[in-house]
Amino acid sequence: MARNCDVIVFGSTGYTGRLVAEYLLKTYGANGPVKWAMAGRSHVKLEEVRAEIGAPASVPLVVADSSNAASLAAMAEQTKALITTVGPYQLYGDGVVAACAKAGTDYVDLTGESNWIADKIRDHDAEAKASGARLVFSCGFDSIPFDVGVYFAQEEAKKQFGAYAPRVRARIRGLRGGISGGTLASGIAMQAAIQKHPEIASVLMSPFALTPGFIGPEQPDGNTPYEDKVAGSWVGPFMMAAINTKAVHRDNLLLGHRWGKDFKYDEMTMTAGPQAPAGPSFDMGSMPKPGDGPTRKEREEGFYDILFIAEYPDGRTFRANCKGDMDPGYGSTSKMLPEAALALVQDVPRTQTPGGCWSPAAAMGDALIARLPKKAGVTFNVE
Repeated sequence: MARNCDVIVFGSTGYTGRLVAEYLLKTYGANGPVKWAMAGRSHVKLEEVRAEIGAPASVPLVVADSSNAASLAAMAEQTKALITTVGPYQLYGDGVVAACAKAGTDYVDLTGESNWIADKIRDHDAEAKASGARLVFSCGFDSIPFDVGVYFAQEEAKKQFGAYAPRVRARIRGLRGGISGGTLASGIAMQAAIQKHPEIASVLMSPFALTPGFIGPEQPDGNTPYEDKVAGSWVGPFMMAAINTKAVHRDNLLLGHRWGKDFKYDEMTMTAGPQAPAGPSFDMGSMPKPGDGPTRKEREEGFYDILFIAEYPDGRTFRANCKGDMDPGYGSTSKMLPEAALALVQDVPRTQTPGGCWSPAAAMGDALIARLPKKAGVTFNVE
């Protein structure tokens, strides 16, 4: 099978997919060492977007449709890694994962749809192990800054204290960003799925929904505001905690419970006091339609700052952080997602990370810690 591309961006005509294509063009050029292509349903629309982002005609275009299995198979067979931004994934993602699992093609997405990820692990983990496909879910702001942040904090804490910490707190110190129509559509699809299949709610509630066969200890309450003396701040709920905590516990499982079977983790937002709003600054604006999202200025003015506190039973603590230089959901995500794909292609041998269903830190933690500060404006530091 001739794989003439390193990465293909499926969904290049959508809001986030277009940003990913722009990033690849700006960072790696059209005819440089990274061979990449743009994919979507309409050849005409792909040509338009290719011209609009300033890419030459030498950037290949691939026509593929989520509802056409043959087109997805043909796309998966011609690339080493596939980036897909076509969501909601529970509506449009099944065939893409199936095609990659069968073809032995590495796969990255930016889904936060935990119920769907659980289904894909059940349906494709064994097949991906057999074919060699590394299927890595949640490679955007869900959940790289968090799960790689925990991984980084734990590795650095072990260097200092000689052991991994049994408890890590993530505390969001600052965040500014916008929301896209695609994210809104995913939220609506999630609500519809819960109404149709009420059992999904229990999957979304469990921090161990992505660790088949393992349930760890009761986790800290991330929903009730309180004065967190360890963090030195009042804290309140963080809207994405339910997604990221699952990825972190899956990392621990895939790493052979490196952090212990009694590991505890929570995410909360720092606030000014008990009555302060606990949500980060997401600008909802007027509700965007799919394909719409924050302006370039809004993306460039965005940022995030996450504190990780590793705690030991004797009261010792170790602090690290992850910071991003753009709006988290789009500016930063559109850089992390292609770098995750390229980490698989260029940096992570299959002897280290074989085929299967992965979370980002377990699949490529060290590679991302090395790549993201250089390329994507995402840094990991000890405090």
